[in-house]
Amino acid sequence: MRDQLLRVSVWRGADEGRLVAYEVPARPSQTVLDVVTYIQRRLDPSLAYRFACRVGMCGSCAMTVNGIARWTCRTHVERVAKNSAIEIRPLANLQVIRDLVTDMTPFFEKWRRAEGRFVPATTPARDFAKVPPASRERRAADAGIECIGCGVCYASCDVVAWDPDYLGPAALNRAWTLVNDVRDGGNSDRLRAVAGDAGCHACHSHQSCALRCPKALDPTASIAGLKRVAARATLRGEL
Repeated sequence: MRDQLLRVSVWRGADEGRLVAYEVPARPSQTVLDVVTYIQRRLDPSLAYRFACRVGMCGSCAMTVNGIARWTCRTHVERVAKNSAIEIRPLANLQVIRDLVTDMTPFFEKWRRAEGRFVPATTPARDFAKVPPASRERRAADAGIECIGCGVCYASCDVVAWDPDYLGPAALNRAWTLVNDVRDGGNSDRLRAVAGDAGCHACHSHQSCALRCPKALDPTASIAGLKRVAARATLRGEL
């Protein structure tokens, strides 16, 4: 009995390219990453794509599947195929290096612009800093701290598509976790960085980032928090 086949259209080329059609055998519990791997290993070894852990921990396999940014290792074909057909493209809002591989440099550069690095508030002490888990600041930081930088929210963001200078949901979510870290001493520079024209106030609160985040985070809520903190700092004359 002949295997049932999936019709898979895959983006080939760089920013200028085209969709190429492949036929892949359908398998039980098959993921989209399994499909891409089959194509690269069995049909066309020149296909370029990224993956690492295969279990939803690294985020490197993120691609656009039927128009929606997803982790392909955690996306089962049976959930997304339409009439046994799938379309796979690279992440949106990022330059394509080749095929399904995008240049993540601008994405992480925006983390730097948002001052998304920990700045110790004091000289190192002999004991670890004690941060009560139930404190308001700790709970606010916890709500966004599990981001792994996969770029799904960035690729799903309408504002990034309209304004390439916009810092984006991941960088602003990272800034919010640090604003709420009582050990951090970099908030003055951080708030100035995120309160500019390309920062938190540019967010239109469409919540595409929250809808698509594979970790079920809510960057829109983090950005709203930054807006409140930045407004208070402005009223106090600190910005």
